[in-house]
Amino acid sequence: MPPVEPVRPVDLLVRSTRVVTPEGIRAARVAVTDGRITAVLPYEAGPQAAAVVEDFGDDVLLPGLVDTHVHINDPGRTEWEGFATATRAAAAGGITTLVDMPLNSLPPTTTVEHLRVKQDVARGAVHVDVGFWGGALPGNLTDLRPLHDAGVLGFKSFLSPSGVEEFPSLGPADLEAVAAEIAGFGGLLIVHAEDPSHLERAPEPDGPRYTDFLASRPRAAENDAVAGLISVARRRGTRVHVLHLSSSDALPLIAAARAEGLPVSAETCPHFLTLTAEEVPDGATEFKCCPPIREAANQDALWAGLAAGTLDCVVSDHSPCTTGLKVPDFGAAWGGISSLQLGLPAVWTAARRRGHTLQDLAHWMSTAPAALAGLAHKGAIAPGRDADFAVLAPDETFTVDPAALHHRNRVTAYAGKTLHGVVRSTWLRGRRIADHGRPTDPTGLLIERQRSA
Repeated sequence: MPPVEPVRPVDLLVRSTRVVTPEGIRAARVAVTDGRITAVLPYEAGPQAAAVVEDFGDDVLLPGLVDTHVHINDPGRTEWEGFATATRAAAAGGITTLVDMPLNSLPPTTTVEHLRVKQDVARGAVHVDVGFWGGALPGNLTDLRPLHDAGVLGFKSFLSPSGVEEFPSLGPADLEAVAAEIAGFGGLLIVHAEDPSHLERAPEPDGPRYTDFLASRPRAAENDAVAGLISVARRRGTRVHVLHLSSSDALPLIAAARAEGLPVSAETCPHFLTLTAEEVPDGATEFKCCPPIREAANQDALWAGLAAGTLDCVVSDHSPCTTGLKVPDFGAAWGGISSLQLGLPAVWTAARRRGHTLQDLAHWMSTAPAALAGLAHKGAIAPGRDADFAVLAPDETFTVDPAALHHRNRVTAYAGKTLHGVVRSTWLRGRRIADHGRPTDPTGLLIERQRSA
């Protein structure tokens, strides 16, 4: 007879009347051993010994959120953000894993050496688990496979100017070469998709009027860029992911590509789902981002795209800067919205009003982003997954006070808004990392692409 595996003791047993699992929302107990979920048990099951027992009552137990679109800017622009502050904000907001974008830091993550610099800065400072995207630029084609082998989760590129000179965009020939190279080793290409020719022809956005800024980033720029990326995926077989989609006009293109069997996916962001162009005051550049927040009718179509599965996930695109860069001129101000700590309640506030469920929320903000990044141990409350949880009081409300935010520069487009969903606590691999908005000591790990056996 084969040897009997010893039964390892349960370190932690948590229970709630509302546990969001892949099979649905139900009353359950979740057993955790060595940071992994070992069982999801009936709520009223017989007694089970555990070192620690936590009863969350009627608060909802969600899988910890996975945010695959975060600009941490560290090292090099740490006055904008940093690993310690960004991950504190993430933990306070129910996020247990995030993936850092390769640009706005100095150096950008475009070589293995630059990746190691960033990892050295992050190590020991992070409150949540952190992975890294690499960057694909003109001239670094030979760096892509080494970065892939070093554990980056995929490669970010721009089709239009990025806003920082050290991260130039790809022209058509560069895009073809990058896509072919990444397809050769089975990697993932994630793309800021705006066609530069449309941006060059659009009016300049100088001044305080939001309508002028909106006109400077037309939907056609996104639509044509997405169409071009779909053509690349068809020719090269490259897995392509469209970042921060704001133009709902591109949704039929993505749906048709998926129906064709092409490896194309797309995300949108909390600000596109919760804020509208009609409500942006002139001069309020805390609302500036690229691509931009569009009209209410466009937002309705984005929600329909989520419901249909055309949009895969909702991630923050947290892109902070110093308060001094948010001058009241939409042409001169830095473009980026800070929402890392507020994404969960912001999206839930809008989702519940539209009839969506907490299970939908868990899929869009945890399960699907984890799958995109290839993080097989994240994204669900199920045996074998990391014991990452967000404990949410979904019916409670709070008013956003910038002073209560943990990211470095407390500028937010959500200031003064009343949101549903209070994050009671956040747990990473079975350890509480935030309690009532107060993060504990940093215990996050740096994670890499999970290699095939």
